[in-house]
Amino acid sequence: MGIKLRITILNFLEFFAWGAWLISLGGYMINTLHFTGGQVGSIYATMGIASLFMPALLGIVADRWINAERVMGLSHIILAVLLFWVAQVRSFDNMYWIMLLVSMMYMPTIALSNTVSYSILEQKGFDIVKDFPPLRVWGTIGFIIAMWVIDFLHWTLSPMQLYISSIASLGLGVYSFTMPACPPENKSKGKSLVTSLGLDAFRLFKQRKMSIFFIFSMLLGASLQITNTFGEPFLHDFANKFSQSFAVQHPSILMSVSQMSETLFILTIPFFLKRFGIKKVMLMSMFAWVFRFGLFGIGSPDGIGFVFLVLSMIIYGMAFDFFNISGSLFVEMEAKPEIRASAQGLFMIMTNGLGAFLGGTASGWVVDYFTRGGVRHWPHIWMTFSIYSLIIGVLFMILFKYKHNPEKIAHVQH
Repeated sequence: MGIKLRITILNFLEFFAWGAWLISLGGYMINTLHFTGGQVGSIYATMGIASLFMPALLGIVADRWINAERVMGLSHIILAVLLFWVAQVRSFDNMYWIMLLVSMMYMPTIALSNTVSYSILEQKGFDIVKDFPPLRVWGTIGFIIAMWVIDFLHWTLSPMQLYISSIASLGLGVYSFTMPACPPENKSKGKSLVTSLGLDAFRLFKQRKMSIFFIFSMLLGASLQITNTFGEPFLHDFANKFSQSFAVQHPSILMSVSQMSETLFILTIPFFLKRFGIKKVMLMSMFAWVFRFGLFGIGSPDGIGFVFLVLSMIIYGMAFDFFNISGSLFVEMEAKPEIRASAQGLFMIMTNGLGAFLGGTASGWVVDYFTRGGVRHWPHIWMTFSIYSLIIGVLFMILFKYKHNPEKIAHVQH
């Protein structure tokens, strides 16, 4: 088996295991387990908590002591056990703590899968910049296929989604041990714990421009998981009125259009960045979130309402990619070379860590606030999120000062 095919399988399984439950778990918890919006939001917020420290900690382990492919393999084997366990849990308290452990095991493997892929490609003499992206896209394909499998087998409201993820994680865990060795390069030796954890970049907060950027990264990061958390519960709540509609019958397939859009919009980023600059591209992302939530608010499974839902899925690609990719490029351009890795880590902490935690927690409160007698008033819920995104966009436009330099962007892209 060729090494590129082996790395393709690694990335496919990495995101298949996540896609099996990330989008549909919210519907299972609300409709089957009857958790409140706050409880569901807090469980999704565990990914934010785990992202604050676990990727850095396991990254240090892989840098100093244990081969990266083995750290990844062990993480997925433990993850498989946890997912099998949580599939049998029905109480919120137990599910919360087990899902926190699940997040602590899974979130670091996203970076580890990249580390393993990069290391092996380098060993074999491949060009990472050229050869890795076509392999990584199979991760997104794996995520989408997992959603489709769960949907077609009618497991979106069943714990079977967690069992499927458990099987995929176990398979990936064992498979990881068969990958070529990725030994520690001792990159972290001699560094302080602060440096190894990527905390050096906090000095960037002394710069007004960077502090504003990172604060808004956290505020916008709060939006990233909201539709992942509550998108399917929203569609399932149409079951009484539109039980035979495509949106209710196949919510995961409809939601997967968002991931398809993501793979397309990422290809347009170089054009938009060069033409409009990072500030305008990030503003496009922020206002895309306004439409993402707003279209959910006026959407429904029938007629023009269904068109609005599909448009919301399509615009997700711009909302997600234009912020994450352009934000990462901005950090790459503005941080000094000696702290660029730490700065990228800080960007992830602010978005996937603090942002995701705040978004998961606060969105749960919003859902519960607009729930009366067990009925969730989704138009009010989605419009609240839309107004929040609008406020963030307007404030960013006013407060963030940045002059577009096409040559600087072209240099970073190359």
